[in-house]
Amino acid sequence: MNVTSPHDTAVIRDLAKRVAEAAGDPAMAQRRAQWVAHNALRSTYPMMLIFPEGSWGELLPGASLACTDERARKIEWALRARLYTWEHFADDTVLEKDWAVGPVITSTGYGLEPLRHDSPEARGAWGFDPVIKEPADLKKLRFPELAYDEKATEDELERMQSLLGDILDVKRTGVAHISFHLTNRYIAYRGLTEMMMDMIDEPAFAHELLSFFAESERRRVAQLTGMNLLSLNNDGTYQNSGGNGYTDELPAAGFNPARVRPCDMWASAEAQELAQVSPEMHNEFCIRYERELLAPFGLTGYGCCEDLTHKMDYVFQIPHMRRISISPFADVDACAERLKGNYIFSWKPHPAHLVGSFDAHAIRAYIRHCIDAALAHGCVLEMILKDTHTCDGRPERFDEWTRIAREEIERAAGARRVDPTKTVTGCHAGRDASRRADGVAG
Repeated sequence: MNVTSPHDTAVIRDLAKRVAEAAGDPAMAQRRAQWVAHNALRSTYPMMLIFPEGSWGELLPGASLACTDERARKIEWALRARLYTWEHFADDTVLEKDWAVGPVITSTGYGLEPLRHDSPEARGAWGFDPVIKEPADLKKLRFPELAYDEKATEDELERMQSLLGDILDVKRTGVAHISFHLTNRYIAYRGLTEMMMDMIDEPAFAHELLSFFAESERRRVAQLTGMNLLSLNNDGTYQNSGGNGYTDELPAAGFNPARVRPCDMWASAEAQELAQVSPEMHNEFCIRYERELLAPFGLTGYGCCEDLTHKMDYVFQIPHMRRISISPFADVDACAERLKGNYIFSWKPHPAHLVGSFDAHAIRAYIRHCIDAALAHGCVLEMILKDTHTCDGRPERFDEWTRIAREEIERAAGARRVDPTKTVTGCHAGRDASRRADGVAG
């Protein structure tokens, strides 16, 4: 089946061959093994991932693409992004030789559509335009119903197999990334200022709306499970607000390859909008709901850009908690002391360091402080550079940042004689006794 012009097809297939070749590098198998040990808390060797996000427009601008058809350009960009990461970043990304075709799913929606005031500037801030203005408006909301378009999914699978199937492992997948964003949903319909006021002035109303969105998420997972549209994510699937899912702890016992269950998967939640809310209110108006949503899943993660330094006691109560986001605004020393080797210390370095004056010495000291604080407490540290909306048109800053971070990782590992290639076998029963076996030798 022809999906692109001969020119665009040639461009895409050439890039795919380069991806396949890079994916076959022996370093990928080693990285994969390191991530399995890391995610199982069996290694304290610091890991690193780079997600340029908003800066991709400066690293791989549209003008750098060779394809002419819009759909072909999207495929080309995705392949070039993989290669750019491989060629430029000294991080621990595992380049896989696959191309996933996800399910085509439609939703009936909530009965109301969120509104907002857009900014006249490109990538500028926009304002909320609440559509839920009073308690009576809650009656306008409906639980979304999902529908799976099998034909559209199979058609896309056939197109991609025809285009890349002899080069990459083209495969049909289900929904592999499960993450809950209750407060984000709340403010989309109600507004940010309104949510803050509701928690004080109208707590019953706030709980009613949050309960509705929590129930809608529970129903979404139930529908996906019932339609057999969940996929394992114990691989390179993006997890939480940064990280991946490589693990030998999932799927759970009794797994049937023909039907994935929530207990076979990772899932996560976050509440960035509650960054300035007290630990008690954060728990009352969000974590109490997220805890129930996450309970059915095999491994869970929590947080994004919100500072969780003083909220750990509530986060620790979430079942099967494994990965906790330590934001740029958190106290890394206090967090390291709390997390120790019991959870993944998913540190988000400050992205603003790539903007303005790039101070390599200050960046090195900043990274070194976190690594030393984490390893001093036996933490399982990962550094996730993300939320970089711009790099001031200086793509090389990502290369330099990762070079510095890599040097600091190797410095710390060498000082503590940490061997990144060593892993410890075992299951849940023996994990606590063995998880730091390769992290603090000597």
